[in-house]
Parts: sequence; structure tokens; C-alpha cells
Amino acid sequence: MGEQTDKKPKPVRWLNPASGYLTGYAYTLNPYVGCAFGCSYCYVRRMPVALFRDSPWGEWVEPKRFDPDAFRREWRRALAKGGLTVFMSSATDPYQPAEHAEQLTRRLLEIMAEEEPPQYLLVQTRSPLVLRDADLLQRLGDRVRVSMTVETDLEAVRKALTPSAPPLAARLRAVRGLREAGVRVQAAVSPLLPCSDAFPALLASSVERVVVDDFFRGDGSGGKRSAQLRMADRYRELGAEAQYAPETTDAFVRTLRQAMPAGAVFFGQEGFLP
Repeated sequence: MGEQTDKKPKPVRWLNPASGYLTGYAYTLNPYVGCAFGCSYCYVRRMPVALFRDSPWGEWVEPKRFDPDAFRREWRRALAKGGLTVFMSSATDPYQPAEHAEQLTRRLLEIMAEEEPPQYLLVQTRSPLVLRDADLLQRLGDRVRVSMTVETDLEAVRKALTPSAPPLAARLRAVRGLREAGVRVQAAVSPLLPCSDAFPALLASSVERVVVDDFFRGDGSGGKRSAQLRMADRYRELGAEAQYAPETTDAFVRTLRQAMPAGAVFFGQEGFLP
């Protein structure tokens, strides 16, 4: 009789210790492995999860195997330790197209809302689908903030650098919808991409809180990953080579702070921390 080779699937761990840029959080939570948006500048492209695959980053997505009872036990253990702060998500988008059918993010939020909520949860996305879950986000109250990536106001730039990502106007509509639902929300201009002079005023009229970052201080490696991704070349192709500099971001932040109330505009890590 042959040796039994069937093995039980390895348990999925949902809450992983945060590190590096997210050291202010206890855990990161990524419902998916991979991301269909596949943004050209995404730092995950230079991480092992993306490098050691047969298909390029952006062309594959794997939903994690969901066991609600297992996640509930893991959540309760984390609650018992105290200081439960969660960044969702650090290496994927929790509301990418697969979420329409899989509803992994929604099911995770449902359990959070049923149990004691975290001390703080930041939901980082660039997808208008987040508005679908406004009911659950309302239940989490001031324990949650949605951070919507809006890196530019120019659709031509969005199509050139993040062609699979949702249109900018749809993201801003979602921001307004969340605000109307009473959900705390910020715009993440992260990283700042080439934009028009009207972009600061657009943000000021759309959202109460903004965090700005760039390729040089926000890619988790002091700009090295962005250099490896040849972002300077991408800017050159757009005729925006002169804008590829930290000084461009600094000037943008100054203009934005003039257009918004004091304390509404953050730069870099401080804007994402609990």
C-alpha cells in the first residue's frame, strides 16, 4: 500500500506583524495575494511575492482561503493581546476586481463588526468598490479610516502609469459617498504623479484630510525600488522629467496646505499611522 500523501492545507494567517514603513501598526492584513491593478510604480513589484512568479505582477491574483471560524479565533487572540491596530492592505488592494465575487474583504469586516472592533483599522484602496461596504464601515465608527489613493487629476497620466486602476472621477465619487455616509476618509496622493495646477483645489473640495508621498521617501527603500522600476524613464516618456524630484512634492504640499485647514495635510508615514 502506497504512502499516504494527502496533507491538510496549511492554515491561513491573516494578521501578520507589521514592520518597516508600517511599524506604527501591530498587524497588516492582506485578503489577496497579488493585485490586478498592477500599478507601474508599485513597490511590491520588487518584493519576493512578485519576483518569484512566472507571470508579471498585475496578471495574477489569489484569494486567500477563508475560514470564518479560524479568522474569528485569530482576531480574538489579537484582541486579547491589546493594541490591535491593523493596516489593510500593504501588498494588495482589498477592493480589487476579485472582491466583487469573492467578498473576502467584506467577510473580514463583518467579523470585525460582530466581535470587538480593533483599536484602529486603516483600509487602503484605490477602488470605488469600497463604497459597497459603507454599512460595515459605519458600524466600525471612529475605529476605521478609509484611505483612497488619488495620485493625480489627469486621466492621461493615470492611463499611462496605472492603466488597470479605476478612473479618478470614480474614486472621488466614492470619497464623497463615504463622507456622506459618515465614514472617516482621506485621500492618499501616494505617490504624487504629474498633475495639473488645479489638483490641490480639487482635493480641498473633495476631502477633509490628505496625505502626500513621493517616489524618493515613500517606496520603503529610500527611492531604490522606484529607481529599479525606472520611474524616471516613465516620467521622461510623459514629458514630465523635470517633475521627477522631491522638490516637486514639497511644493505641492505647501500649495495644498494653503488650500486646506491647518492639520489637514500630512506628508509621508505620519499620514498613514494610527
